[in-house]
Amino acid sequence: MRIHVLQHVPFEGPAGIGDWAAGKGHSVTITPLFEHGRLPDRGTFDWLVVMGGPMGVRDEADYPWMATEKELIDAAIAAGKTVIGVCLGAQLIAAALGARVYPNAHREIGWYPIELTDQGRASDLFAFLPHRFEVFHWHGDTFDLPDGAVHLARSEGCGHQAFLYADRVLGLQFHLESTPTSVADLVANCADEIVPGRYVQDAERMLAATGEDYARINRALFGILDRLPA
Repeated sequence: MRIHVLQHVPFEGPAGIGDWAAGKGHSVTITPLFEHGRLPDRGTFDWLVVMGGPMGVRDEADYPWMATEKELIDAAIAAGKTVIGVCLGAQLIAAALGARVYPNAHREIGWYPIELTDQGRASDLFAFLPHRFEVFHWHGDTFDLPDGAVHLARSEGCGHQAFLYADRVLGLQFHLESTPTSVADLVANCADEIVPGRYVQDAERMLAATGEDYARINRALFGILDRLPA
C-alpha cells in the first residue's frame, strides 16, 4: 500500500505511523510543506495522512501552500481514499467536510485521558480500545462534528476528540503516533505554548512519560490503522 504524508513543520513527522507502515511493508512518501508546496497527484497514493502543526486552518495568508493542500484533501476524500488527520490534520479534514474550526475553551497540552463515546464503543474501529485511557495532546483549536460523521471520543477539556466519516476518513485531535523523540521535539519547538492552564502540563511532566505510556498509545494507533480500509 502507498501512504503519502503531508508534513507541516520539521518537528511533527509521521513518527509511530511510519513505524506501523514499515512493519507492514507499506511505502511512505512525504511532502514537506514547510520546504515546498509541490503536492502529489491523488493517483499516486492509497492513503493520505495529514499531520499536525502550530498553524491554524485559516492561516493561508501566512502559508500559501495551505490552499492547495485543502484542495488535495477534498480530492482525496471525493476519490474514496482513506484519509487520516492528526491534530491540525483532523481540523483540516473537518473543515473540508464543512465543519467549523475554532479556538477551544482550553488548550490541551500533555498527557490526559480520553473516553470513548457510545458510538465509539460500538464502532468496529474503536471497540477494541479501553473505554477510557490516557493519550498525548497538543492543541488549542477544536472543530464541530462534520455532518454524517461518527463521534468516537471526547475528553474533559475538549468534546470532539475523534470522528470517522464514510468509514475511511478519520480525524484524531490527539497524538497516538507520539514517541519520546516526537514529544521532546514538540516541547523544544513549541515551548512558548506551555503556559499555565487547566489542561496544560509542564515540560517536566510531559517528558517523564514512560516507555509503557508510549507503547500503550502506539498499540492503540496500530490497532486503529489495522482496521482502516486498505
